[in-house]
Amino acid sequence: MKVNVFLFLLICFSHVVFAQQDAWVYLTDKENVEASIQNPITILSQQAITRRNTHQIPIDVRDVPVNESYISILKSANGITVLAKSKWMNAVHVRGEVSDITALFDWEFVDRIEFADKNLTGLSRSTIQQDKFAIETGLEDFDYGSAQNQVDMIHVDALHIENYTGEGIVIAVIDAGFANVNTMTSFNRLRTNNRLLGGYDFVNRTSAIYDYTASSHGTKVLSTMGGYIENEFVGTAPDASYYLFRTEEADFENPIEESYWVEAAERADSLGVHIINSSLGYNTFDNANYNYVPSDMNGTTTFISRGANIASEKGILVVNSAGNSGNKSWGIVTAPADASGVLTVGAVNGEGEYAAFSSRGDASQSTQKPDVVAQGLGSMVIDEMDAIVANNGTSFSSPILAGGIACLWQALPNANAEQIKQFVRLSASQYTAPDYFLGYGIPNFQLALSLGLSVPGSDVQEFKIYPNPVSNRLHIQLPASREERTLRIYDALGKLIIEQVYSTTHSNIDVSHLTSGLYMLHISSNSKSLNFKFIKS
Repeated sequence: MKVNVFLFLLICFSHVVFAQQDAWVYLTDKENVEASIQNPITILSQQAITRRNTHQIPIDVRDVPVNESYISILKSANGITVLAKSKWMNAVHVRGEVSDITALFDWEFVDRIEFADKNLTGLSRSTIQQDKFAIETGLEDFDYGSAQNQVDMIHVDALHIENYTGEGIVIAVIDAGFANVNTMTSFNRLRTNNRLLGGYDFVNRTSAIYDYTASSHGTKVLSTMGGYIENEFVGTAPDASYYLFRTEEADFENPIEESYWVEAAERADSLGVHIINSSLGYNTFDNANYNYVPSDMNGTTTFISRGANIASEKGILVVNSAGNSGNKSWGIVTAPADASGVLTVGAVNGEGEYAAFSSRGDASQSTQKPDVVAQGLGSMVIDEMDAIVANNGTSFSSPILAGGIACLWQALPNANAEQIKQFVRLSASQYTAPDYFLGYGIPNFQLALSLGLSVPGSDVQEFKIYPNPVSNRLHIQLPASREERTLRIYDALGKLIIEQVYSTTHSNIDVSHLTSGLYMLHISSNSKSLNFKFIKS
């Protein structure tokens, strides 16, 4: 009898839960748009404005906050709970009965409503497909200790030796919980140097980011970048600065987490963050009516992926784990890893071989997925008890790589996010032959830095080589001069492959016979000597 009573209560509870629907309410307009854009300090931090100006990214209507008077009206509506808002989408995430949600159309400022349950989309004025998710679980000259292999694999230690350790780069970590980060000795280096900048718990709506202790997933993720135990463990960006944002509720899977993520990305943008690392992914929910199908992983269907693409458009470099569905029926990357603006990171083992759990790309994505890979099988992390342990998952290959990107961007401060991503891809082990398992392969950050430094600056802007990568003929544009120039091409081992003399301002070299790989072009005259790197595809 007790079992029957339990089942009866469970059925009743399920009915109550799923009677409450989740939906996005899109609004018609915003308040004081032109004035806000003309005076951006009223809506963005100075850091965010500086980043936009530096990289020539316009400040537009998406940066203007949602009209608070509209939100107040929605909050007072019968049966409606307002859970999140997005200025980028000009939308509010609500929960309530279907009838109460559709009644919001009585307000003229409501443009359209999108239900998370696809079966209900016909009830809205104008509907687009969308929604769902799931957190990934696992699966100076430093002594890196336990972290040595994952650092060596991507050659980020070479940047550390050059004193590029992420200093001056701000990373937002969007995750599920940061238990004990405020007390662990392995984060003393960050705390002592004021590099833990704070954060926000979007689930519990509090800035007390450390109060939630039911998940330590974010703690482990942060450790792969910012953890430091002398002679035992060094993260890939030990001197970067970090904001910590909790958007994932471990006890349930619901589209509200997607909205929380977009809110966190918007907060990161307003704070002038350079990089977002997100070890989260979504495809199915507790309410099966909210579930996505694989074809939805096209980079534009889900709310979270569209938000991630906007973050990328705003100049933030978004790094996201591919997912841990490679050996499951789902198989492919989950949102927002499907977004074209996201640098998607898969996983390999300690020998650089594909890890079977790492989610794959497929033809659903408009760009190559995954982009690259790093160690995610047997990754070394620091848990909430300050113990160094091995964990599995693209949840860890993603931040390992994000930390390397922070060091690279510190070394190339004039590059924008898209250029940094391209240097990373170009440096990867199978750039010329990407696939759905490893993408472009394992990046080499030492090579990525060399590629970045080889891009001509203003002092040599008259020198151009293109295309790069090159298949057949490498074109070389030289400034006008009466001097003869000698052009020499060396392979990666320093062996001279081609030598030619030119006096014209434009020349080209047939490189079709060269094997795929990295080469050095050395141009010299009596008065000047320059080096360029190029890749033969």
